[in-house]
Amino acid sequence: MAFPAVPLSLLLLFAILSYTFADPVPLQDTCVADLSSGVTINGFVCKPSNNVTANDFFFDGLKNPGRIISPLGTAVTPAFVLNIPGLNTFGASQARVDFAPGGVNPPHTHPRASEIIYILEGELEVGFITTANVLITRTITLGETFIFPKGLVHFQINNGVKNAAMLVSFNSQLPGIQSIAFTLFTASPPVPDNVLAKAFQIGTKEVDIIKSRLASIAGNVN
Repeated sequence: MAFPAVPLSLLLLFAILSYTFADPVPLQDTCVADLSSGVTINGFVCKPSNNVTANDFFFDGLKNPGRIISPLGTAVTPAFVLNIPGLNTFGASQARVDFAPGGVNPPHTHPRASEIIYILEGELEVGFITTANVLITRTITLGETFIFPKGLVHFQINNGVKNAAMLVSFNSQLPGIQSIAFTLFTASPPVPDNVLAKAFQIGTKEVDIIKSRLASIAGNVN
């Protein structure tokens, strides 16, 4: 079956629209975030160039292990634009996650970024779930790398008897995170009990128990 030729003008329109709705590239050398500005845009307002210093591009928080106080047995140290204002408009950020034995970074998503992890210490079981509901998982160890596609649910767990740590890289200055359990059971205002009961095929009493347990530790979870 032959298809009609697409007019050149229509192809040009598609190209213009594709570029228009893509993330723009930086239009200047730097746009250091002015975190004190009250102006709201998709990103952060640039502070005056004469106020920019080397400290706007510097962060030393990833060199040392985080203090693990979370009930999940993890400590997350972000290196996002909120910690490094010089990242503004660059579409990149990092984080460090430390795991106690048995520690878990529970199923979660990053709605604005893909993720690459590099193991700094120990070993982790890692995995993500595709939209076809297929689990892709393996155990990785010191010096090895694993990738999580943008927006897909993923996790890491330390099944070993020693501490583990990973360095995380994102293609967003502020990737965002939604932890599945906490998002659903500790939202404010709360997700209706009957919605959760139906979704998880449990009773409303079980929903209330889960909400209560998660609420009690939500403030201590990274």
